[in-house]
Amino acid sequence: MTSELLFEFDKNFNKPIIGTDEAGRGPAAGGVFAAAVEFEDITAGLIKDLSILNDSKKLTPKKRESIYGIIKNNTRNKIVCVEVDEIEKINILNSSLKAMNIACSAVITRPDSLVLVDGNKLIKNFQYDQQFIIKGDSKSASIAAASVLAKVSRDRYMTKLHEEFPMYNWAKNAGYLTKEHLDAIDKYGLCKYHRPSFLKKHFAKLQTV
Repeated sequence: MTSELLFEFDKNFNKPIIGTDEAGRGPAAGGVFAAAVEFEDITAGLIKDLSILNDSKKLTPKKRESIYGIIKNNTRNKIVCVEVDEIEKINILNSSLKAMNIACSAVITRPDSLVLVDGNKLIKNFQYDQQFIIKGDSKSASIAAASVLAKVSRDRYMTKLHEEFPMYNWAKNAGYLTKEHLDAIDKYGLCKYHRPSFLKKHFAKLQTV
């Protein structure tokens, strides 16, 4: 879908739109990030500058980085991280929705705003109008932009954590359980940035071998 169609999707709601998406629900290390984005002044030039805008997973890291600053500088936005200790307390889904709640609440300025939530879940304990959009990051400009902010921010964060614990190679695997990551866990054990609840099956399998 072209960026023009992404912006048209949001425009068709005829009200202020805030898009939100998360990054980092699947990995077994690091926090989960969510971003909220509202495009307030949409010009032909901005649409052109964001011509590659799409679901962040469909963009290369270089392309995501190339539009990160454009999105940051041309929107009302907020990026939130919920860290591992909270994930372990309230689970990853609730942590993702909590990050979205905080991000969206920080961006909304008008009572008639509508929040578009990527996926098939609504934000819990949220006082504003919202609607979930399945595969919204490939349909809505605001959700796609939020997906880019969340993904780039989390990748940068995991690269910093990699500097502290390089043996897990998080700069490459972003905390996902690749074979290399699992081998490193078996060799070095877990560190403070791992999510133990995500590794129960792996350790159970080791005990049966």
